[in-house]
Amino acid sequence: MKYYSESNLKELDHIFKINLINSCSGYKSANLIGSKSKNGIENVAVFSSVTHIGSSPAMFGFFLRPTTVIRNTYENIKETGLYTINHIHKAIREEAHHTSAKYKSSISEFDVTNLDAEYKNDFYAPFVSGTPIQLAMQFVEEYHIKANNTILVIGKIIGLYIENNLIENDGFIDLKKAQVAAINGLDGYTVPESSSRYGYQRPKPLIFN
Repeated sequence: MKYYSESNLKELDHIFKINLINSCSGYKSANLIGSKSKNGIENVAVFSSVTHIGSSPAMFGFFLRPTTVIRNTYENIKETGLYTINHIHKAIREEAHHTSAKYKSSISEFDVTNLDAEYKNDFYAPFVSGTPIQLAMQFVEEYHIKANNTILVIGKIIGLYIENNLIENDGFIDLKKAQVAAINGLDGYTVPESSSRYGYQRPKPLIFN
């Protein structure tokens, strides 16, 4: 097994290191975050850091790299307080990944990809048409991570859209049926072909001799 000490990691080639560290955390969620500026310019960008914060109230968070350069998604969310989270699926992986390119705030990624915006129930921010799971989000708060100058953005779910055939009787969403993708590292996409559920676990009874 290959071993890297902390000092080894610091000495690695920059590209090799960021690929290594971004991959070693395991598979990550693959989502497109849709937003719109107060001037009406739509934005959509890929994020692999969306994570569940809590179910009651229903809240998700995602991490942003330092805002020393313009981050259109962040600026739009702070301006309007609204955004969407859309699951990336097999058919749109390549187009979704292209949204990681750095475009000027005056250019919408919807205009340079084959992704289409759609609007539901008068929600201000755009959803990504055809995605099997879509969340309408409202900004709640943010936390500055001093150690590396990143930001944790937390929002609450104020609308949830799920394709009918994905929801099981107990509320479980079968992502496999929708061919929802996961991200390996920075640019590796995978689509699970199988899944297993093992239910809520309780301690086994202890047997004393």
